Amino acid sequence: MQHRLVSFLVTVVLFAAGCSGGGSAATTTSPAPTTTTASSITAAPTTTTTPRFSSPLTGVGNDRGLGDSLYPDLGNAGYDVDRYTIDLTWDPDSASLSALVTIEAHAVAALEEISVDFSGFDVEEVTMGDAAVDYARDGSKLRVTPASPITTGEGFSVAVLYSGVPEPVSSPAISFPVGWSSADDGTRYVVAEPDAAHTWFPCNDHPLDKATFTFRLTVPEGLTAAANGVLTDRITDLGSATWVWEMDQPMPTYLATVVIGDLEIIEDPPSAEAAGVPVRNVLPADLAADPPSSLALQGEMLAFLTNLFGPYPFATSGIAVISGFDAALENSTLVLFGREFTDSPAFFETVLVHELAHQWFGDSVTVGDWGDIWLNEGFATYAEWLWVEQQQGPAALESTATGNHAQMVEAGLPPPGEPPADDLFNGSVYVSGALTLHALRLEVGDEAFFETLRTYYDRFAGGNVVTADFVAVAEEISGRDLGAFFDAWLHGPTLPDLPTGQ
Repeated sequence: MQHRLVSFLVTVVLFAAGCSGGGSAATTTSPAPTTTTASSITAAPTTTTTPRFSSPLTGVGNDRGLGDSLYPDLGNAGYDVDRYTIDLTWDPDSASLSALVTIEAHAVAALEEISVDFSGFDVEEVTMGDAAVDYARDGSKLRVTPASPITTGEGFSVAVLYSGVPEPVSSPAISFPVGWSSADDGTRYVVAEPDAAHTWFPCNDHPLDKATFTFRLTVPEGLTAAANGVLTDRITDLGSATWVWEMDQPMPTYLATVVIGDLEIIEDPPSAEAAGVPVRNVLPADLAADPPSSLALQGEMLAFLTNLFGPYPFATSGIAVISGFDAALENSTLVLFGREFTDSPAFFETVLVHELAHQWFGDSVTVGDWGDIWLNEGFATYAEWLWVEQQQGPAALESTATGNHAQMVEAGLPPPGEPPADDLFNGSVYVSGALTLHALRLEVGDEAFFETLRTYYDRFAGGNVVTADFVAVAEEISGRDLGAFFDAWLHGPTLPDLPTGQ
């Protein structure tokens, strides 16, 4: 995620954007000697291993949530969701929605009650199979009592019928409202990171529980309804249209999105050819007719990131542009961008590569605890810097790193491995997180560093991680004990000096 209203983060992001645009006020230093560079990586491993969860879903935490270190009440133990089917009808005249959401899951513990995250709306009925079951609202939890206990390993489904007027909500993690939102031009869209998915559909709202999705979005004829994944059908009936989107690669709930408005879905064949996957963008009519110049780089960026990290994890790629939205969010296969981002080609280019990098780190390799958010944002920010290196050479990368290091030393932000719950997306998790990766590269050398990134992605693609997982891979590949190094960069009271390189 990038948020343009956070003044410090804007400063450091624009610093990187200035480098990618051809200049920076920071002092340029000679690049460290290397044996491999980002621009010379030619292949990534294609073997895969079974992803693992770093934390179980089987009853850790408390009776309200999974025990996340920052948001302990989020999520629910005892079951693992396999698929959500979100059958939603939007009425723009009343600004209301009605929905039937079906949760298909399997029990990982014996269950006499099923707890689901859900806030707001009028719940009309909850069914399991063909029968209505008892339920109760308990704050942000919907507690469902099955007709008979569910045994470990047993599959089950819960269907929740509800309606109401969705509203954006405040989150303790971030400074702007999240959830179901309205754009300046009336477009409706969802921004759910980190804790707002359950404000528009019932779910197990923690990154540990990934699932696949079907979206069936019924809107008045003439409006476009987009969501994650691949558009598989569009059904018209008596002045309405139902758009069916299938997301068959598992993703966490916070990345599920819906965009409804007077928009056009535009295919991008040149980007698709470069990336090796279909690319489609959801744009206002004027941008559809004249797309921002930097958007044409999407395919090249996806190919570059695939070359660095490994195979692209999803079936399609693209962005949606929203008027009046002051951020960018890496929703799987459909990144949301504020319209204002597209007005500055260099800035848009920088943020575009950042959000695309999240498809690997954040969307596929996903944090198992929100306290490890630097694994998302630090990696995506460093991808920006690797793009700078690709476009302008090692000296531009070193200028970017040293300039951002100087700013972070002065900023006095918390260390990237210890984000506060009330400021999750502070500049440190982005920039000091990226500096941690750059320092690791200088410490172990390019060959070991890029092998570490590829191995880490290959090993945990589709799964969840905590910082210890990345540290273990870095130590394995380098053959070194890096505990003190990571402690200093992620948890130290002051930012260390950058290593001099190998």
